Amino acid sequence: MAIIVKICGLKTPETVSAAVGAGADMVGFVFFARSPRCVTAAEAAALAGAVPAGVIRTALFVDAADAEIAAVVEQVPLELLQLHGSETPQRCVDVRRRFGVPVMKALGVASAADVTAARAYEGACDRLLFDAKPGPDAARPGGNAEAFEWHLLAGTAWPVPWLLAGGLTAETVGEAIAASGAPGVDVSSGVEDVPGVKSAAKIRAFLAAARAEGKKGSE
Repeated sequence: MAIIVKICGLKTPETVSAAVGAGADMVGFVFFARSPRCVTAAEAAALAGAVPAGVIRTALFVDAADAEIAAVVEQVPLELLQLHGSETPQRCVDVRRRFGVPVMKALGVASAADVTAARAYEGACDRLLFDAKPGPDAARPGGNAEAFEWHLLAGTAWPVPWLLAGGLTAETVGEAIAASGAPGVDVSSGVEDVPGVKSAAKIRAFLAAARAEGKKGSE
C-alpha cells in the first residue's frame, strides 16, 4: 500500500525542497512559540509558496485563538489545519467552519483507553493523528522524540485518514507501520540533527524507508 508521509516542522527552503523532492505527501509548518520549529506567518508563506500542487500544506497550532489562526490563514496558502493541543471535538468543528480549511486533530496515546477516547473526534475532523502522549512535565504536546506502543492501533478502523507520529526515524518507521497498520506517518524530530534543525539526508532516508515498508505491504 502507498504510505502517506508528512514531514513537519520545516523552516528552510532547503529542507522543504528535500521533502518535496523525495516525495512527501504533506509538509507542516509550526506556529507554537515554545517549539524550536516555530516559524512566523511571513516565513511560512515564503516556504509554502515553493510547495507544488498536490502536496498538502499544513499549519500546526496548539490551543490557538481564532485571531492567531486567522493571521496565518490570511497569509499562508494552506490545505490543512493541525490542532495539536487540548482542543475539543466542538472546537475542531468550529475551526473548520470558521476558516473553511480541513482540520486534523492530534491525539496523545499512552494506553488503550486513549485510543477509545479518540472516538469522540469521529465526525469532527477530516483527519486524525496519533502521537505519543506527553509526560506531565513536557514543554510541548508533540515533537518530543517519544514513541508509544504502536500495536495499540493495530486492527482499528477510522472513518477518516489517519497518521502515526511519535519518535519515528528512518530506522523505526517500517516497524511502526507494520505494528500499527498505519496508512500514514508524520515525522519531525526523527529527521533532525538537533531540535529544530532538519537534515535533508534524514528526510530522504525516512521517506525511502516508509515507501519501502509500503511496498512490502503490497506484495
